[in-house]
Amino acid sequence: MMAGEKNSASCYLDERTFRLCCQLFLQHSETIQDGWSWEQIKGTNEGFMKKTVLTSVKSSLLHKQHGCFMQAENMELLTDDIQANVEDETAGVQAVCEIHAALRYEYHVLYSCSYQIPVLYFRASTLDGNPLSLEEVWSNVHPNYRQRLQQGPWDTLTQQEHPLLGQPFFMLHPCRTEEFMKPALDLAQAENKRVNYIVTWLSVVGPVVGLDVPLSYCTEVSAPD
Repeated sequence: MMAGEKNSASCYLDERTFRLCCQLFLQHSETIQDGWSWEQIKGTNEGFMKKTVLTSVKSSLLHKQHGCFMQAENMELLTDDIQANVEDETAGVQAVCEIHAALRYEYHVLYSCSYQIPVLYFRASTLDGNPLSLEEVWSNVHPNYRQRLQQGPWDTLTQQEHPLLGQPFFMLHPCRTEEFMKPALDLAQAENKRVNYIVTWLSVVGPVVGLDVPLSYCTEVSAPD
């Protein structure tokens, strides 16, 4: 049942609706050049949304043998000025290393048939490819969110195999999705508004792990018909 329909404030959605919501989301991403894309698994009908983000630390650079290394506790998002200078990955590495130590975050939005909701997977590494540990990733969660999740952080932020790629990824466990999606969808229904599920959901879960969703998604991206 689609999010936003009358007489239903279910926090679940079917795979068709998930894909339609993603399609509308991606159309706006292309318009504002926000970097999201759809990755299709070759030879299957499976796929996911993907975005790669460089994040920086405003401190002295620490170098390893083959690239930049940073202390994850001090990590902050790259400024717009730095991002504007990153025209390709090679140039990006050079620009970031000259100004800030940096990390690369790769975010994937997948549909979970088991939970019937989207799930956010991601991985984080230094620019030379060294992956961060779960403890390091957890230390990078903004203090405001860390405090909220401190009752059970390892149940919320976990590491497991990517269901489509078979590689180790971190994930925000979907067990708490209903806690914030049902009130949001109830409010939208009460105000007779139809919302794009992916926009509403990602606006909440993304910032927990450093992924910001521009406000224009909320105002410009419609719900699927």
